[in-house]
Amino acid sequence: MTNELVLKTINRAVDKYKPSNLIIYTDLGSQYTSDDYNQRLTELHIRHSYSRKGCPYDNAPMESFHASLKKECVYPVPVFEDYETAAAVLFEYVHAFYNRKRIHSSLGYQTPLQVEIATLTSQMAA
Repeated sequence: MTNELVLKTINRAVDKYKPSNLIIYTDLGSQYTSDDYNQRLTELHIRHSYSRKGCPYDNAPMESFHASLKKECVYPVPVFEDYETAAAVLFEYVHAFYNRKRIHSSLGYQTPLQVEIATLTSQMAA
């Protein structure tokens, strides 16, 4: 993962969701500790929180997601034909299944999309 990729990703997310009062949480990878990345977060008024060195429990939700992704999507496929096929399968898993159909106990047995819609609806009503 490169600085360019994480900067592109944060810019796309901000353009799409227009978040306010945001805290971004990352590990201590060089791309997240780079001056360019932290300068961009400052420009966007995004607070940055880091996991502690050598403490995987700080990032438990993301680790749990990766475990689900591997068990439910990656391991059942012996080998992907090519990069494009792998990218399409992963995109379908995340956007069509994981976010829209798969309920999560940590979200009160709702899908992430249901929680996002409820959150946006309550913000618009406020």
